[in-house]
Parts: sequence; C-alpha cells; structure tokens
Amino acid sequence: MEERIAKRFAKLAEEGRGGLVTFSSAGDPDYDTSLELLMGIGKAGADLIELGMPFSDPMADGPAIQLGSNRALKGGHTMERTLDMVRAFRSEDDETPIILMGYYNPIYIYGVDKFLKDAKEAGVDGLIVVDLPPEEESELCVPALAAGINFIFLTAPTTDDVRLPRVMEKASGFVYYVSITGITGTASASAADIATAYKRLKSHTDLPIAVGFGINTPEQAAAVAEIADAAVVGSALVNVIAASLDHDGKAQAGLVDKALGFVRDLAQGVRKGSPI
Repeated sequence: MEERIAKRFAKLAEEGRGGLVTFSSAGDPDYDTSLELLMGIGKAGADLIELGMPFSDPMADGPAIQLGSNRALKGGHTMERTLDMVRAFRSEDDETPIILMGYYNPIYIYGVDKFLKDAKEAGVDGLIVVDLPPEEESELCVPALAAGINFIFLTAPTTDDVRLPRVMEKASGFVYYVSITGITGTASASAADIATAYKRLKSHTDLPIAVGFGINTPEQAAAVAEIADAAVVGSALVNVIAASLDHDGKAQAGLVDKALGFVRDLAQGVRKGSPI
C-alpha cells in the first residue's frame, strides 16, 4: 500500500503541528473550475485533501455541501470525472494524500471491484464512505484494504467506549472525529469538548485523529490543530465557492483565487501564522 497518508502525518509530527484537511465537491461548480481549485489546493497549504463524490441523497451533509454536490451533478459530473480529476492532480503532485468522501450508492453503481481498481490506479489514498458502518465492512472496507486503499471510519460524540473498539478494528489511515451531533456546517464544538474526545479516542487507537464539522475560520482551524492531529474544513470552503457564483450558478472570475486565498489563510492558522 502506498502510504502517503502515514507519511504526511509523520511529517506533521516532525514539524510539531496539526494538519489542515480541506473538503470540496468534485465538479463544483463545474469540472474545469473544480480541477483548477484541486490543482492549487496543496500548494495553498492543505496537508491532505478530501474530494467529495457528488451524490443526490446525502445523510450527513449540510446545506452548503448539498448545494455544492447538486451544482456538480447538474453540470453532468460523474464518478469517472472525479477519478479523472485525481489522475490530473497526480500528474503534478505525488505526495499530497487524496481521500474520496461520499456515499456507497455511486460506488455500488460504478461497481466495487472496478471502482477500487480505477481509484487505486488514479492515485486515491483513502475512502470515507459515510453510510457504511463497520458492520458492513465486507461491502467495501475489506476489499479496499486488500486493494491498498485506506478506509477511514467516522466517530462521533455518541460513539461510546463499547462501540469504539469495533470502529477502530478495521480503521486505517486516520480516524475522522465528527465533533458535533448533526450535519456539516452547522454548530461548532468547544475546544474543551474536542480535547476530551481526542484523549478518549487516542486511548483506543494509535492512528491520527482528524476533527471536522463546524470548523469555519482560520482561528477555529488553528485551535483544533493545537488539540488534534488535523482539522477538517469543508462547508466554509464550499461557501467561498458559492459566494463567487453569478445568478445562474456559474463561476465568476476570481473564484479560484478567492478559494485558494481562504485555504492559504487556514493553512497559516494551523502553522501558527507562518507564511506558506
């Protein structure tokens, strides 16, 4: 298994800081704009990249990400094009980990074996599939690990100490801690609650812990990166994209620069203000 994720977290540990993980939906608001954003996001300071697989019936996404996925689907985005974007990214960057995040239905429709083969060849490092719990590991988790792709499980404040060992059993790459009980882009957890949760999770695993949901500003990202191994920012970045669309939902000039500028601000936050 190529271990871009492990290498990146080891590098972060050497640097003595938490990382920045960004999320954007592949194909939002259109293929070319989304690809330009993806190609620049690592250079802007993202340490790991989550790329959303657009789906019409999400269960954990808040309004911002739902709208972003809908824009992509309306523009004709497909799983094939998501993998094309990863291939294009890998032609220039062979170090920054890419994790595909989404739901099982599009993968099932694409075909699990074909998806894993194509994703591995494209340069995908990990999967976050929100609606596949550990009890369904035979569907995708076990085949993904066999194919050399990490499978990252979600945990939440409601994941108790009885269930955590079951969640951690097949987890790889890192563990994604959903810091609130709710959908993306809504409430924010307190630093004290995140610190308590991080300590509890680390008692069950040696994997890095990335914390997401409700992180909207460079200051919040910096605070979370002080506690956990990485901070995940999704809805706030998608909102920057949405704010640069015209009345027809088309990208206006400067959209990518604004989005990358926001990523740069987030990255400087987790680097304690140091220039990228």
